[in-house]
Amino acid sequence: MRPLTLTRPKHLLPIGNVAHIEHVFDLLKRTGVTEVVLTTSYLADAFAGTIEDASAGGMTLEVAHEEVALGTAGAIKNAAPLLGDETFMVLNADVLTDADLAALVTFHGATGAEASIMLTEVSDPSAFGVVPTDDGGRVLGFIEKPPRDEAPTNLINAGVYLIEPSVLERIPAGREHSAERVLFPELVDAGSLYATRLEGYWMDVGTPDKYLQANRDALEGRLHGARVVAVDPTAQIEPEARISSSCVGPRCYVDADATLTASVLLAGVKVGRGATVTDSIVGENATIGPGAEVVGATVADGTNIERRK
Repeated sequence: MRPLTLTRPKHLLPIGNVAHIEHVFDLLKRTGVTEVVLTTSYLADAFAGTIEDASAGGMTLEVAHEEVALGTAGAIKNAAPLLGDETFMVLNADVLTDADLAALVTFHGATGAEASIMLTEVSDPSAFGVVPTDDGGRVLGFIEKPPRDEAPTNLINAGVYLIEPSVLERIPAGREHSAERVLFPELVDAGSLYATRLEGYWMDVGTPDKYLQANRDALEGRLHGARVVAVDPTAQIEPEARISSSCVGPRCYVDADATLTASVLLAGVKVGRGATVTDSIVGENATIGPGAEVVGATVADGTNIERRK
């Protein structure tokens, strides 16, 4: 997601004009979860406003910061002092989903597993960790990014887990440790990792194409229960501008005869008269000059794009 992530963590990029991480918080609140530990590392200070808003909205939110990234299991271990001695839920914050988290709790309680994970179906599993199971949901293997023609299933790890405190004892403290490559295979060997299928929307928002798709999906109502704003109330859109399948952020200005299609404008963007923006993400305070054309681009914050002569 560079260059946008040079100035912010990707979890703060907006989906439907609401920061991605806030959609995660909203899902937790809809499920009845109000006590949250946010694990941070890269550009951690950028979360301050989001943390303040979540706390004001009734969520008890604590932060476990990593000076050096500790990996997906190491981050959980680093948060252990804040987790207490009860079963806890883990969500990968770069995943956008409306998963039924209550269904995961019910499933986990019925299996007696040390950890239960949600799985989602994809057309090409080679970029993910595939998870074959038996008929009862017990995980038979945890295979990271297999070649497409060798994958035993197209069900992948959805990044939503319910974990017993005993699992924390399996994770070494103070060093990098992977849930997908080390911890989960250990639990498979112990016969104590179970999985259930995620029914609902799921997207790994890690590339510009996926990010734009997630915004379009939110606008079209595919992310159930989500707060979505197509055009921020502080934006100014001239009547002759044409906007479709796009999100326009705070304090943006779109001039007459400009065309915005399947794109996202972050805060403070100015689009000049007759300009065209298609399949693109435009960073904060960037300017698309009169008559300029931007297609399939990720535009850095503060960039000035003029019409080619």
